[in-house]
Amino acid sequence: MTLFGYSLEQIYLVVLIFAGLATILFMFFGDAVEGIGDGLPILNPSVILSFITMMSAAGFILEKLALFSSALNIVAASIIGVILSVLFYLFILVPLKSADVSLAYTEESLGGQLGRVIVPIPTDGFGEVVIETASGMISKRAVGFDNEEIDYDTTVLIVEVKEGTLLVRAYEKKFI
Repeated sequence: MTLFGYSLEQIYLVVLIFAGLATILFMFFGDAVEGIGDGLPILNPSVILSFITMMSAAGFILEKLALFSSALNIVAASIIGVILSVLFYLFILVPLKSADVSLAYTEESLGGQLGRVIVPIPTDGFGEVVIETASGMISKRAVGFDNEEIDYDTTVLIVEVKEGTLLVRAYEKKFI
């Protein structure tokens, strides 16, 4: 069977190549269209591209094998594309979306945490504090909250963060 003067095998192959290229472009520039699929999962660009890719690949293989007529191949390819896209959405995209954990931190999130002085903090001067987080070690510039001197290897409590500088106090663990 031909369509627009081309065989269906050629059309499937061209669609497969363009869908593959669109998928690669989406991988690089997908953040620009990230919120499109939030309302309806069927509008998610990843699901649409996976459907087009799987349908055209299945259609190409079915046409190449020539087991059925071209009309049945289109229907079978569409069904295969829908099934594989649903599986892709349910078993890959949904778990990835729920596991979206960022290793980044905000300055506000540092308040109330404990750190350790690695460069002594002089009176009315700057030192450096290291904080252990889930994403690793963070070292930041620090000053005493009341402009007090804090020695090396002292555990400190981060009281506040102003303009990238930690305001800290020596931390003493009290037992009741």
